[in-house]
Amino acid sequence: MERTILHCDMNNFYASCECALDPSLYGKPIAVCGSQEERHGIVLAKSESAKACGVKTGEAIWQAKQKCPGLLVVPPHYDLYLQYSKLAREIYAEYTDLIEPMGLDEVWLDVTGSRLLFGDGMTIAETLRQRIKQELGLTISVGVSFNKIFAKLGSDMKKPDAITHIPRERFREITRPLPVGELFGVGRATEKALAAFGVDTIGRLADTPLSVLEYKFGKNGRTLWQNANGEDHTPVAPMDAALPMKSAGHGTTTSRDLENEAEVWRVMLQLTQDLGHRLRLYGKQAWGVSVSIRDANLSWKQWQEKLSFPTQNAGKLAEVAFALFRRGYRWHLPVRSVTVTAIDLKEQDAPLQMDLFTDTVALERQERLDVCVESIRNRFGATAIHPAILCGDLPTGDGVEKGDDNAWAIMNRMKHDYSS
Repeated sequence: MERTILHCDMNNFYASCECALDPSLYGKPIAVCGSQEERHGIVLAKSESAKACGVKTGEAIWQAKQKCPGLLVVPPHYDLYLQYSKLAREIYAEYTDLIEPMGLDEVWLDVTGSRLLFGDGMTIAETLRQRIKQELGLTISVGVSFNKIFAKLGSDMKKPDAITHIPRERFREITRPLPVGELFGVGRATEKALAAFGVDTIGRLADTPLSVLEYKFGKNGRTLWQNANGEDHTPVAPMDAALPMKSAGHGTTTSRDLENEAEVWRVMLQLTQDLGHRLRLYGKQAWGVSVSIRDANLSWKQWQEKLSFPTQNAGKLAEVAFALFRRGYRWHLPVRSVTVTAIDLKEQDAPLQMDLFTDTVALERQERLDVCVESIRNRFGATAIHPAILCGDLPTGDGVEKGDDNAWAIMNRMKHDYSS
């Protein structure tokens, strides 16, 4: 049986949610931006009218205002976006339980088994488009096709508030002339590498010998070739499927440049408070740590290290990250941003081979302490108990004194709402 796959993309999601919260913003050029005071002053999302002025996601606020002098800047409200995402998925769930999220604002739906009840793919897509608009006040673009790759391609082809159908019998006619960068899975680096040997459209990618792509890109070369030729057979995951979690990171651009190791240590310890919480929330342990540093010239450095014993402990994660930093950073410039990532994650209850040199008593004592601290924070908020060194002014944009309780609550709601 031919599959019917939909890809639903909520248009200008953050900006649209802000307009729903404040109807006076409708039709105006708005940009959802981070805090300028805390140096997170970039465009996170923009409305359609701001996009028409050339405003782009990721650029600085001052650049956006040069393009659009009348731009209205609003701060992000992540709990609001989570709520709208949940409401949209509740609507999708009335038509299928095969709902695979791609961020807060995009999902794939497999409605193959729903056609007898609700009509063909185009009919279901139109129903969803109308319901999202009427019930949530938001718009979506929907791609309808016979696989996930072309459904995603379709939702990107017409925006906003549109439906695009790419049927099997016409997919070559529709997709082959498109730039190869439009194909899901072809990022900037891959697009540049393909262009180096003359592959600039999806059609040319489809015609490239498989052996050439495999030689150049390895296993990914076969995937690229299959996607371009309409041979994507990957299933849409069920709504409650748990996707593998391979890493978890937390980073911040500091409100001022960090001038010494003591300041870097405090920032890392603050970041790992959240990181340790997330590992416990999702039942994971880290077997490695990675740290990324951006200096005042915006140059990146990154180091990582495997652990001899897995951990969820915030202090241990911070210690390893700080040791990596001390060994690798030369202090030619002050530090502008810090990211700590727990890598090589495994289930926390996975069997573990002990050795004669591990102090299991100390590990058990630390585990009991961590559980106690986590319990206190879950009940009274993240600021109820934390390392004394984190008291006072922190140069992070998300320090313990600034809204961490709200972030803690949001993460716990996310765990409850979206097990994947």
